[in-house]
Parts: sequence; structure tokens; C-alpha cells
Amino acid sequence: MRFLVTGGAGFIGSHLCDHLLEAGHDVNVLDDLSTGSVENLAHLEIHDGLHCTVGSVADGDVLDALVARSDVVVHLAAAVGVRLVVESPVRAIETNVHCTEVVLAHAERHGKPVLIASTSEVYGKSSALPFREDGDLQMGSTDKSRWAYACSKAIDEFLAMAYWRERGLPVIVVRLFNTVGPRQTGSYGMVVPTLVSQALAGQPLSVYGDGRQTRCFCHVSDVVRALTGLIDEDRAYGNVFNVGATTEISILDLARRIIALTGSSSDVALTAYADAYGDGFEDMYRRIPDITKIGELIGWSPTRSLDDVVLDVVQHQTRRESRV
Repeated sequence: MRFLVTGGAGFIGSHLCDHLLEAGHDVNVLDDLSTGSVENLAHLEIHDGLHCTVGSVADGDVLDALVARSDVVVHLAAAVGVRLVVESPVRAIETNVHCTEVVLAHAERHGKPVLIASTSEVYGKSSALPFREDGDLQMGSTDKSRWAYACSKAIDEFLAMAYWRERGLPVIVVRLFNTVGPRQTGSYGMVVPTLVSQALAGQPLSVYGDGRQTRCFCHVSDVVRALTGLIDEDRAYGNVFNVGATTEISILDLARRIIALTGSSSDVALTAYADAYGDGFEDMYRRIPDITKIGELIGWSPTRSLDDVVLDVVQHQTRRESRV
């Protein structure tokens, strides 16, 4: 098959390209390299089936040509990371909403199925744990840019489902929960690579707030397996799926785990949210997915542990530093 992967030079996108090319598919990548990197795809240059275009998903002419010669579109291009969202809210909203609109419009024009990557952020301030796909969303005030990102991704989902119901476009929406692994950077506030980098450098590990906020971290290889499994299942279209691990850990305990796994002499440094992101920043205290729906449909569940996740990030960063 021929796949178009928007954001294919990014962290998750590059791992998806790995999987698709190894399975014998052709892959067209469209990426503006704003948060992705050609380095993420350098090892794939030996594959004749990889074709890369540097450009924006918002460029309708470029996108249309790529959609036309693809069998499936995987839309991963988006504003990513808490820091980027807080510092550049206009960019985050425009990138998420407009680019998804363009992708869906051109996919409909050519009758190509689409998988849209969304996020656990859409659950907002909901406390109805674990989060179910049919659960209510609860957003914060419009003067908090954190919730602008959540709303923009929720609009993406509404738009995707509208194309499915009104125009018959085969669409899958996937809500990703804290995907982690090699090639992820801490540049935009991603917690695991940031803490690993600090531990390897012997620096204090930055934990925001009191550190008791919890997350569930899923290895990128498990996430890629979920995405491809859903694409191959006709019954997945017209549905929203949570994809993530279900083992919960506080960020403070995560930092301690990373210190232990790296053998670092670092300490943990608690930092106020206001100092990191400005006054009025709000965080989600817990974020746990209910993955019953995807499990019942394609038999998916995570196979890699949190230690696997951390050690793979450590290995990647160590190798990268040795090449510098």
C-alpha cells in the first residue's frame, strides 16, 4: 500500500515510517520540519519506498498531489508539547485546526481513508477516570492557553466525525496518551526525555508543582502497533480510540525511577508551575485511559514496561551524545 504520513519526520511519525517500510509499503512523508527532523529519517534513506517532501500541510496544492497518489492518509502533523502550546498559542490553534481541515477536505476529494492523531488533552479537567472515549470533556477557562490546545484538538475530532457522518469519509480518531521512546526530545516540554537528559548530565531533575500529578507512559513501538492495527480493521472507521498505557506513576516517582535506572547522582528539584509556564497555568492531575474499546476490536494492549521506555530513551540519548 501507499501511505501519506503528515508529520512523518517527527517522533511518532518516524517510528511509523519504520514500521510501514519494513512491512513493504511505500511511504510519502510531508513535514515542514518545525518540530520534526530529517535526522529521524536518515536511517531510512536506503528504502526506495520512502519519499520525503519538505512543506506545510496547509499548502493545498502540495497536499492534494500527495493524497492523490496515496491509499491511506495518517495525519500526525500538529503542534506538540506543553511549552510550545503555552508560548505559541496562535500557532498551536492554527496548525491543529486548519491543517486537519485541509487534510480532510483533500482526502474526501480523492476518497482516501484518514487516521487522525488526537490527544488525551481533550479530556481537559475531567475527573471521570479512567477516561472513556464516550465520556464528557471538561475544558478550562478561555484565558488559559493550555485549554486552547485541548479545544483545538477536540475541534479536529468533531470535524473528522462530521466528515464521516455527513460525507462518508472513512476516518479514525486516535487519542494518544503520553507516548515516549527514542527520538523524542525535551525541547517542547516532553517530560521523560527532559528528565533523562538531566540525569545523564548530573543536573537536578525538574519536577513541576508538588510532583504528585500522575501520567501513564506508553512506548512508541506499542503505539505504532495500535495505529497500524486500526488502519487494517474496517470496523475501526467512524470511531474514536484511546491509545496508551494504563500503569500510573507520579512525576516525582518517575524522576526517582530515572535517577535509579541511570545511576545518576542527581537530585530532584521541585519548580512552581508559574516559574515554568507563567501565572495561571493549570495542569491535569491524573490522566488514565480506558483501552477496553481498542482491546476488544483488535486485541491491542501495551507490551513494553515503563523501565523499557526509560532505558530505550537513555540508550538513544547516550548514543546521540557519543556521536557529537
